[in-house]
Amino acid sequence: MKKIFLKWQRQTRKLGFLAAMMAVIMVAFMMLSFPLNAQIPKSTELRGVWLTNIDSDVLFEKERLKQSLRTLHQLNFNTVYPAVWNWGYTLYPSKIAAKVIGKSVDPTPGLQKRDMLKEIVTEGHKQSLTVIPWFEFGFMAPADSLLAKNRPTWLTNRRNGTKIVKEGIHNRVWLNPFRPEVQEFIQDLIVEIVKNYDLDGIQFDDHFGLPSELGYDAYTTALYKKEHQGKLPPTNAKDPEWVSWRANKITDFMKRVFTAIKANKKDCIVSVAPNPQRFSYEYFLADWQKWERMGIVEDLVLQIYRNDLNVFISELEYPEVKLAQTHIPVSIGILSGLKNRPVPMEQIKTQIEKVRERKFAGVSFFFYETLWNMSQENPQQRQQTWQKIFPTPSNYPNLLANWKP
Repeated sequence: MKKIFLKWQRQTRKLGFLAAMMAVIMVAFMMLSFPLNAQIPKSTELRGVWLTNIDSDVLFEKERLKQSLRTLHQLNFNTVYPAVWNWGYTLYPSKIAAKVIGKSVDPTPGLQKRDMLKEIVTEGHKQSLTVIPWFEFGFMAPADSLLAKNRPTWLTNRRNGTKIVKEGIHNRVWLNPFRPEVQEFIQDLIVEIVKNYDLDGIQFDDHFGLPSELGYDAYTTALYKKEHQGKLPPTNAKDPEWVSWRANKITDFMKRVFTAIKANKKDCIVSVAPNPQRFSYEYFLADWQKWERMGIVEDLVLQIYRNDLNVFISELEYPEVKLAQTHIPVSIGILSGLKNRPVPMEQIKTQIEKVRERKFAGVSFFFYETLWNMSQENPQQRQQTWQKIFPTPSNYPNLLANWKP
């Protein structure tokens, strides 16, 4: 019996050795067959997408919206940024908007008699998606909007008195971010969303600033004179001190908004999705670099919508971007296409690769419709490519909760 046992033991050891050798060979083969520069997706990277009501119908029908969220989950996206404030209206029922504007929700057919935001929060969470409403228009409004017509004294202007700012083919006006009643309105809208919905965060962008050519209205001029011994604002809109003074006022308001959000929901993520710092500060007086240093931004999604790969990479490597990475999670917003500007999947893949190589927190895409629907490429093929880019699920809130620089 002892001989039989010893023989069996020797054979088992042989088999164990052979199994171990086979395992080593298989791993070596996989390493050789896997591209050396390939980046395995992190298990806690941001994979976001903006949902908008501009050039997209994703928000306008309940079942279509539900199916879109399910598809995003199936393709291992994990975060959605639905627009909740644009075109001078809220996209959800709002008592604050009804009081100031006269309507409680965007009048576009498809949004009436619905609470689009509640639908996204409910279905999104069911699909394990993080839901962060996007306060898209900030202080901006259409020139012909009810808001602009009902509150003309709230608007700001250039030195020559003109108010219209062109955005593509659209005429825009800007609420004066320095007026207390404007600040109260915007803050009340934000707090209303935070209090009434089980959302995961709220996001702002450059529109939470002000085009630097504006700010010459009577109220702002009087405020500047009061703080500068009677001096008028500089005639040059890009004067460094004049830019700094207005940007600091906006920063002060951003701090109050951050405090108000946290007072109502401590775990609500305050996210900002701006352009690169130089453009954001010089053209929109939005000093996000200062915001994140002050601790009033917890999540940065930097919009780098560039076709030129060298330019794209250079934007990733600016000092303020690298510095922000040592403070908070920094992700990169990538353009997946526009209505009349399709972006090939190969370009998107390459940009994702460059972002992953530099250890950013993740990527987000503008915008949903161009992920696969609004493209010159086959929608099914684009979806298959997304499956390869995001082959496994990823939990972004875990990164935020446990984030360390």
